[in-house]
Amino acid sequence: MNVCKNCKKELSSDEISLYLKMVNRAAQDFICKECLAAELRVTTELLDERIEYFRSSGCALFSQKNE
Repeated sequence: MNVCKNCKKELSSDEISLYLKMVNRAAQDFICKECLAAELRVTTELLDERIEYFRSSGCALFSQKNE
C-alpha cells in the first residue's frame, strides 16, 4: 500500500501516476494530490484536469476509466 510521504493518506493509482508524470518518473515515494497541489501552488481541480488530459492523450501511466 502506497501512502503520501507528507500526510500518510492512502494514495490512488491516479495520484501515483500523476506524481510519476509530473515530478519524477523514477520515484519510489509519492505525495497525494492535495500535497502536490500545495507544493506546486495550484488547485486540486487543475491536477484533476491534468489527469484527464494525460488519460485522454493515451498516457500509459493512467488506466482508462470504464464508462
